[in-house]
Amino acid sequence: MEQRILIYTPGGQDAALAAKVLTSEGIACHACRSADDLAEQLALGAGGVLTLEEALPAGVYAVLDAYARQQPDWSDLPIILLTHAGLDSLPLRQAVATLGNLTLLERPVHILTLITSAQAMLRARQRQYQMRETQRRKDEFLASLGHELRNPLAPIKTSVALLKHLYPASEQVGKVSDVIERQVTHLTRLVDDLLDVARITSGKVMLQRKEFTFQQVLDHVIELCQPAASGRHIRITQDLPPRAVTLHADYARVVQIFANIVSNAVKFTPDGGHIHVTARQVQDRLLATVEDNGIGIAPDAIARIFSMFEQGPTVAGQMASGLGIGLSLARQFAEMHGGSIEAYSDGPGRGSRFIVTLPASIGDAQTATPATSAAATREAPASAGQPVRVLVVDDNRDAADSLQSLFQLEGYAASVAYGGAQALAAVDQAWPQLVVMDLGMPDMDGYEAARQIRQRAHGRPVLLIALTGWGQGEARSRTEQAGFDHHLTKPVDFAAITALLEQHLARRADAATRAP
Repeated sequence: MEQRILIYTPGGQDAALAAKVLTSEGIACHACRSADDLAEQLALGAGGVLTLEEALPAGVYAVLDAYARQQPDWSDLPIILLTHAGLDSLPLRQAVATLGNLTLLERPVHILTLITSAQAMLRARQRQYQMRETQRRKDEFLASLGHELRNPLAPIKTSVALLKHLYPASEQVGKVSDVIERQVTHLTRLVDDLLDVARITSGKVMLQRKEFTFQQVLDHVIELCQPAASGRHIRITQDLPPRAVTLHADYARVVQIFANIVSNAVKFTPDGGHIHVTARQVQDRLLATVEDNGIGIAPDAIARIFSMFEQGPTVAGQMASGLGIGLSLARQFAEMHGGSIEAYSDGPGRGSRFIVTLPASIGDAQTATPATSAAATREAPASAGQPVRVLVVDDNRDAADSLQSLFQLEGYAASVAYGGAQALAAVDQAWPQLVVMDLGMPDMDGYEAARQIRQRAHGRPVLLIALTGWGQGEARSRTEQAGFDHHLTKPVDFAAITALLEQHLARRADAATRAP
């Protein structure tokens, strides 16, 4: 399909003749019956299009223009247009201006010219397919890299939590634990940014909209950025309107927008500096400003700072740390919401100002807070005086053992399995109320193990949580189909797991009291 040339000519006779000529040279062709047929065939795949100038106003231009506008970044559909010699029509000018990869051949066309032009068109298309394959492999590599980096981060984060539980009174342990936690959080954000680049370029980012307030977003952002700012004595202040500004948006992405901007301000502000966040609602728009007294931005750099992988000088005059993708992602996420981000600076040494606009709702937000504080600690819930039984499943023994120990310290009856088959044997021996399971295990993956656990439930309740390094939408949909209740991406806060369990047990307790 992708190597064929689609041919459309009004009446069809010229299309049949052109197809015969090209087929004789081993070039696959398909003669389209109408402009609608051309559109349907383009959706199936094509190496190029051959058509006539007089077909443009008969619907062909609209089909080709629509395809050119929505085609992916790697694609630049080659088009050969046979024109009348010496004529210059308005449809022809329009096609030249908008269709992109367009080759004009004046009629009458020599057969050899037509054949060589078609062969050149297919060669150009083949190079585009190679670019698509390169992009696909890059996205797969980034996804695998994210998975492989997240796996060791999970036991590191869990082990830090264990240290804090074991030595709560030790100031030295507390300081070392805080350092490790900050660096794990930083590395996790770098991994997430890399994966977001791949998702955006491949069009796989889907916004999960809900209602929340800007105050909730800013509280989360400050929680993320305050440790780095406090380490350099940088103050972060805020000035918000007395009435809450309500957003109907993707909470995680909006947090990411402002976290990237504020963390960028921290990076480029000297020790003892100041970052100020203001917000106001103008009709149905949120206008938020993040202003710092840092090193500022040179006039010629303003236009570049939102480019992917763009770096700038730090306060010490050296190249900036990081990947240079945070501001680019922030702007793209804002634009996906129908908003914008603009940067301003009076020049080097004069600080910078970022203005974010996002659609705002009229009315109050839902009372539920989208984020769960990592600092929350809870006693383990119990059922009829018995501790909740938990099964941790992961072929990474460090990850499994450290999470099991953390559950046990919190009062849960936790056991561990190092593979899917062991997990099934464990549930047969003692039915758990919570299973926290990895997905990528060698003997039996988490998807199959979850399906079989559901089959063995026979009405017995169990909360299944997938805890994995794979965060893509495909993995999430597969976990749902396999019977998981939740999909958490490593490294995850222990409090997030226990919060989900408490909600699950509370719902069951409520249902039991309502039962006749």
